[in-house]
Amino acid sequence: RVAHTQLLLGPEGSGSFAIAIAFAQYVNCKQRNEKDSCGKCPSCIKFELFSHPDLHFYFPTTTTSSVKKEPRSALFLNAWRDYLSRCAGYPAENDWYKLLNVGNKQGYIRKDDANDLIQKISLKSFEAEYRTIVIWMPERINEVASNKLLKTFEEPPAKTLIFLIGEQYDMLLPTIRSRAQLIKVPKLKDNEIAEALFSKTEANEEDAKEIAVLSNGSWNAAMDIYENVQESRENFSLFRNWLRLCYNYGNFTALNKLNSELAGLGRERQKRFLAYGLDTLHNSLLHNNGNSDRVRKSGEELEFSNRFAPYIHEYNRTEIYQLLNEAIYHIERNAHAGILFTDLSLKIGTQLKRKAANRS
Repeated sequence: RVAHTQLLLGPEGSGSFAIAIAFAQYVNCKQRNEKDSCGKCPSCIKFELFSHPDLHFYFPTTTTSSVKKEPRSALFLNAWRDYLSRCAGYPAENDWYKLLNVGNKQGYIRKDDANDLIQKISLKSFEAEYRTIVIWMPERINEVASNKLLKTFEEPPAKTLIFLIGEQYDMLLPTIRSRAQLIKVPKLKDNEIAEALFSKTEANEEDAKEIAVLSNGSWNAAMDIYENVQESRENFSLFRNWLRLCYNYGNFTALNKLNSELAGLGRERQKRFLAYGLDTLHNSLLHNNGNSDRVRKSGEELEFSNRFAPYIHEYNRTEIYQLLNEAIYHIERNAHAGILFTDLSLKIGTQLKRKAANRS
């Protein structure tokens, strides 16, 4: 027996979307065995390509340069399928918006999507035994669309599977939560990620294990680290040197030289550098609160976060966090990078000195 409406709830990169596709592929496979689909029949191939005529997708959209008004999933279907192929069925909301180039706009699943879905399931299936509806990020279903879909979620037509792929249970409308069978998808295990990296990429066994630890159970994070491993190492070196110069800001020549280097980076690169700083701050707080085992770092980075931890405490942690976040905010709004990093360096140095003064 198969529940007609299922809510697969798991953090980004846990594979909840891929599980839904694999499930739909299995129940429609013509040559399935007790444990898996064959992966070779025409139905399986179409599901693996996200192009089966009885596989329908609904996802957050918003206006773009090409869709000026009334956005809906059907208008972005080609881009969506291309994106799914590139991310291998592990979509991430921010990456999807970045692909659409929508800036700071938020995507939603609207009434036009709901009307389209209701119309689709009223028609006869093309070839599959089970028609499959996949709604990604149901947290973004607005109230109007939700009201239209409640009856469908509760009593869809026979041989119809509806998968809601969500990440934040509290953000789902209660009326949606109550009409779906909840299936919690946990984070991936480190050994699962390491084995997949070793088999699917050119990472060696040692690097695969290290990346798996840093990924915190997310395949998306693991691939991002793998693809940007050199940048991550550069961020570590830059941030460590920058903090040392901020603390000993009497050496203005060296500090100005490093700030000029940071100012010369692209805007997105500058934001990732500051985000790395926020991550280091978070790890230092974990050390201070006796949770060193939860720090997802290794080698020199782990040692540095541990040594940096004593400089972060209740008198400056909030201030440093706000300074780094505000810097990201201003970079997004085209602030002068040279002035921004000079000002930030002096303020961060002052906050770090507060801790040093308390120690003495």
